[in-house]
Amino acid sequence: MIRDILSALFILAGSLFMLISSIGMIRFPDFYIRNSASTKAVVLGVLLILLGVGMHYNDTLVFIEIFAILLFIFLIAPLAAHIVSRAAVITDVEFWDKTDLRELEQYKKENEQETDLEGKE
Repeated sequence: MIRDILSALFILAGSLFMLISSIGMIRFPDFYIRNSASTKAVVLGVLLILLGVGMHYNDTLVFIEIFAILLFIFLIAPLAAHIVSRAAVITDVEFWDKTDLRELEQYKKENEQETDLEGKE
């Protein structure tokens, strides 16, 4: 019975993180913040839900499958979020007015200098 209660709590907590993520997708001001919030909260939500499922079934093979799924999600989700955000920067998707862009401007200047040097050679 304790295992079932813990399993339900993990699944509930994971569902709450996903709910918070979906609210963030609606409420946050720009694409980049939405992308970050959705990636982080969904990964944590999936982790908690899968742990709850693993506790419910209490089987070694289920835990192995859950570990494989989590490994895949932890490797792919941040990479996919980075690629999507980078594509948004390249295609000039607007930032929120209060976003600090000093570091990005420095990166663009360095990139332009490298492009100029390659063109001269």
